[in-house]
Amino acid sequence: MIRSFIVESTCNNMRIDRWLRNKLGKVPQSLIEKSLRLGKIKINKKKIKSSFKIKTNDKIELFNFDFKEKIKHEKKQFNPSNDVIKSNEDLIIDNNEDFIVLNKSAGISVQGGTKSKKNLVDIFAKSEIFQGTKPFSVHRLDKDTSGVFIIAKNRQTAQLLTSLFRLRKVHKTYLAICNGEIEKDSGEWNDNLIRYDNGKKITEKAKTIFKVIDKNTNASLVEMKPITGRKHQLRKQLFNIGHSIFGDKKYNSSVSSKGINKDLMLHSYQIKFMINEKKYTYKALLPDYFNKLLKTKRLNFSNYF
Repeated sequence: MIRSFIVESTCNNMRIDRWLRNKLGKVPQSLIEKSLRLGKIKINKKKIKSSFKIKTNDKIELFNFDFKEKIKHEKKQFNPSNDVIKSNEDLIIDNNEDFIVLNKSAGISVQGGTKSKKNLVDIFAKSEIFQGTKPFSVHRLDKDTSGVFIIAKNRQTAQLLTSLFRLRKVHKTYLAICNGEIEKDSGEWNDNLIRYDNGKKITEKAKTIFKVIDKNTNASLVEMKPITGRKHQLRKQLFNIGHSIFGDKKYNSSVSSKGINKDLMLHSYQIKFMINEKKYTYKALLPDYFNKLLKTKRLNFSNYF
């Protein structure tokens, strides 16, 4: 059995082993290496190595490749309605030839997974904005966090933006409403955060610069600029000092916050970066539920300006 594929422009300069996993599912690297050695995978009629980078319009042929052996079932793509597509397009802050920036709603994942089907990548894959290409996620934002989010339109821009995030050249500012009165008005949080990967305990250093915008005995409005990018970093750090974010069901240090609201009061307010000497700055308006809790807790956001 022979199956052939023509490389699309969105996959230009991608490693062949990565392309196989994207196309077929979680194929074990050992199976890919073995198939390459045996000539079961060829590009333009030639044998290649797993590090080979494919080009647009290359012809990939798979000869008697066992698609069932050790290949996990691919997750089903979310199929959004026109209304869902339109509602997310309406959240776009900027749309240029290389990327879009949107004010992401809380409650929607960036990518699909076992626990969440509805996601931005699948939604924008069906949008006319990405006609002739596909959306590339270049950074993370928790499902329940709202605010500024970037999606690249091509692989080159995706690689560039991903590098900027990795090198900490993208400056992010978050706002959060948290329980109680934070004692210090500004400073740094330096923590050793713990997470588990397949049962293995991993400790990671986390650093965040913070400034309290307004506070009272019941709540605090805090600005946070993460220097590192650990999973759930801001949520964990506020929990560690005893001031968990309102609406955080996982990292909650106060019983009194339960039942106040269902939304996580964490918002990605601003992102700043530079490409080819050009500065980009994007801000996302606060959600209505965020503003409502500010009033309820008598916190003044105008102090921020």
